[in-house]
Amino acid sequence: MGWMNLAIKEARGAAGEIPVGAVIVKDGEIIASAHNQKEALHDVTAHAEILALREAAVQCKNWRLNDCEMYVTLEPCPMCAWAIINARIKSVYFGSYDLQYGALGSAMDLRKNAISNLQVYGGIQEDECGALLEVFFAEKRG
Repeated sequence: MGWMNLAIKEARGAAGEIPVGAVIVKDGEIIASAHNQKEALHDVTAHAEILALREAAVQCKNWRLNDCEMYVTLEPCPMCAWAIINARIKSVYFGSYDLQYGALGSAMDLRKNAISNLQVYGGIQEDECGALLEVFFAEKRG
């Protein structure tokens, strides 16, 4: 199973939340995974990426995640993108583009505001990632 498939599986576990999942990989092993938990934790910062970064930092005993890759089902927002850049993640692979809030190339690219070697690859399994969001919002609208 590919890393993005595992991020998608994580997103599906986000009951009652916007279905976004993130997985962080180091040396071919998953060191962290998370899904959105803003509602469950009553925490505006509890995005999948932030929760995964926190877990990865604990696993690595270091906030610098230089040799890590992140797979996330939705292009990171500005908060998450800036945290990813500051954590020195090597590469981000995301599924759906976020034309409104995407901060790694769609609405904006925060890499332009930092000294960063972050590599970004978008549109990975985009249809499947987008379908998760479409179903969620269609159900919300009734």
